[in-house]
Amino acid sequence: MSAAKPALRAEPKVKAEPKSETVRGAASVAAAQHRYPSALSAVSQTKHSVLAKPRRDSGHSFQARVPVITGEATYRGLMPVDGVITGQLGANGSALTIKQRPRNSTIESVPELNGEIGFKDMLRVNGHIAGKVFSFKGTLIVDGSARVDALIDVAVAVINGTVNGDVVGHDRVELGPCGVINGNISTRSIAMKPGAVFQGACRMIKNENED
Repeated sequence: MSAAKPALRAEPKVKAEPKSETVRGAASVAAAQHRYPSALSAVSQTKHSVLAKPRRDSGHSFQARVPVITGEATYRGLMPVDGVITGQLGANGSALTIKQRPRNSTIESVPELNGEIGFKDMLRVNGHIAGKVFSFKGTLIVDGSARVDALIDVAVAVINGTVNGDVVGHDRVELGPCGVINGNISTRSIAMKPGAVFQGACRMIKNENED
């Protein structure tokens, strides 16, 4: 009798093939790094910066405002700040950086400087100030968006914004087309552009050479 044949045969062992997709992917990345190193580094840096970017807290949003005044001046008074102050305050070479909350137009404007401001050559007002502004030979410029609730006593006053108070310009007073003065004016020479508003009395000062 012939030997009986087995009913089941063991299948031949097949060697596991390497993961071609992984190998191909790694090879393509290596080739791309070799060809375009700057592009891949920029992408990776962007990815890490996006992941590491902290969330901003909307309750503490501060921004740097335009300086209230521009020029060399001495100031004595109050400066209310609703924000962050950085820098040094001293007698020599001091500098301060102020970041305040954004203004809300629905709220009544509050003076950013309230006190006495004295200067020599030229001073530009960009914000809201109150108190007194004086200079024997200086020129005061009030920007169109500025508001001055103060007594002004200067040599030359150029008003493009709003002034609530008396203005003394020993040499000249100029009102721009958007200038508004609610107060009395005392000066030797006055010029008003069309559109300017003046509510008060005007007194002309005599020159020193006149009798």
